[in-house]
Amino acid sequence: MSIDASLLPAIGDTHARILCEARTRFFAYGYSAFTMADLATELGMSKKTLYVHFRSKHAIVRAVIDEFASEIRTDAETVLRNPRLTFAEKLRGFVQGMIERLASCSHTVMRDLQRFAPDLHRHIEQMRSRNIPYIFGRFVEEGQLAGAVRADVSPAIAVEFLLHAIQGMMQPVVLKRLRLRPQDVFENSINLFFSGLLTPAGRKEYEKFFPR
Repeated sequence: MSIDASLLPAIGDTHARILCEARTRFFAYGYSAFTMADLATELGMSKKTLYVHFRSKHAIVRAVIDEFASEIRTDAETVLRNPRLTFAEKLRGFVQGMIERLASCSHTVMRDLQRFAPDLHRHIEQMRSRNIPYIFGRFVEEGQLAGAVRADVSPAIAVEFLLHAIQGMMQPVVLKRLRLRPQDVFENSINLFFSGLLTPAGRKEYEKFFPR
């Protein structure tokens, strides 16, 4: 069965509107309290219409996670390709954007997801395992070219270290024990990570944008 091409923009708009509201509700209430009925009511549509776009709550939340991860990579690409910014400015821009994105998360929402949809929690970890090496590998390499990051550092080893650190620190039980928010963990991890990688010149520039 073919779809009338004239309907595609409307379908796309509805799809995006569903994801936007689903994202808001997921981060506000968590996975277990997220229902298709509540989402449909909030959107002013029937559950039948909602199911045309997404077959289940699970599918919607997975799409929210994928969209979130895709936006992070796009943010990184945008800032890394900006020739007007220094290495430190690019890094600060990306980190600040991540802090703002992670502000919507909490350890209770992540713990709820881990408990009631463990496969989706693993999916988040898989997204991190792809994004962190790709994004911060680029940052380390660019920092080396700019003379801001030590040349003797292996980008592959450095980002693997960062990946394991963030994966461990972002576990809901760890966040709860340390009484930290995800954005706090991310910011502190980046500061600790780059503090050991920077050259004297790189550190001087870095501290302009990451004051202690």
